[in-house]
Amino acid sequence: MSGTHDKPEEGSQAEAGAESSSMAVGEARQSGLVLPEHLSQLVSDPAAMNAIAQKIAAQLNASSASAIQDLPPPVRRRVRALKKLQFEITKLEADFYTAVQRLEAEFQAKYQPFFDKRHDILTGSHEPTDEESHWPADEDEEGDEGKPDDQQQGGGATSATSEDTKTEDVGIPEFWLTALKNADLFAEIIKEHDEAVLSHLTDVKVIYQDDAGLDFNIEFHFSDNEWFTNKVLVKCYQVVCEVDNDTPFEFEGAALTSCKGCKIDWKKGKNITVKTVKKKQKHKGRGQARTVTKTVPNESFFNFFSPPDPEAKDGDLDEEELSQTLADDFVRAEFLRDRLVPKAVLFFTGEAVEEEDEFGDEDEGDEDEEDEDEDDDYDAQQDLQNKKPPECKQQ
Repeated sequence: MSGTHDKPEEGSQAEAGAESSSMAVGEARQSGLVLPEHLSQLVSDPAAMNAIAQKIAAQLNASSASAIQDLPPPVRRRVRALKKLQFEITKLEADFYTAVQRLEAEFQAKYQPFFDKRHDILTGSHEPTDEESHWPADEDEEGDEGKPDDQQQGGGATSATSEDTKTEDVGIPEFWLTALKNADLFAEIIKEHDEAVLSHLTDVKVIYQDDAGLDFNIEFHFSDNEWFTNKVLVKCYQVVCEVDNDTPFEFEGAALTSCKGCKIDWKKGKNITVKTVKKKQKHKGRGQARTVTKTVPNESFFNFFSPPDPEAKDGDLDEEELSQTLADDFVRAEFLRDRLVPKAVLFFTGEAVEEEDEFGDEDEGDEDEEDEDEDDDYDAQQDLQNKKPPECKQQ
């Protein structure tokens, strides 16, 4: 259920520049060079690396323009004709992505009855029958755990409302909290003080605003709780799928452009997005000290519903920080829409996470092998420089 459906294509020149910078740094490290502290910090700063990549891309564009100008006039004329053809292809590509988005919205309506039934099971308003709960056991499971109850007991079907069922918790407690924490993108923003609140999260829905399948809302539904009075917290996203006439060849499909959060009606003293700190202030003239209580922002998952406003001139973030914050927000929104909400049970069980780790482990394994080789080289050199064979020790 991907909303962007990228076609296989070459990366942008900016991405190529960033990759080249990263490769250069990697080669420097492999050759034994020690990077200065300020350079190491620069490499670990995504915003700074992005700025460098953009500068490299600008240089590549300038170099490309210069190369075209060096061509004979008839050849330059043919290149311009090819670019005009490419522009028409890009416009057709935009139509393709628009059709895909429309199809997403159409199928979302078909998925919804299954999502509604999922919600009913999670909240306990529907108890699955034996037939509904029968799913083939994993290969490493033993016994009859994967068989329906009637096969396990050798008798007739057991009622879903047996005494054993009645003594169990209703539904699946903390389902969405667990699913979110099992996704790295959200685990990193869920703090310990968020978990009790998120245990009241009963459903997460993706709602397309119209049949075009572009703009969409993400709804977080909560049961009654002691923190806020809202039943639903909503995040709205605007999406465009148009070719910019000024930069037509930068088009890469439907893209999120802006988002809007919602006001959380916190109960008195329960707002976990702020915290109270005490600070001592000294009077300049009298020299007396006093304790001042101040309310400051607190890290929390629920800051997700208060995204920065790009139009606000008095914001705390500079332009690069604002751009990076919104980019991270859009990545999380797309992940919720395309991965976590459709496959929530697989994130709850950890199967979706294991599937993603399988691809990551291969790369990490390669890196580990390289590191081992580097360590071997390094140890050998150190032995030659710092150690002498036992028979050469001076008496």
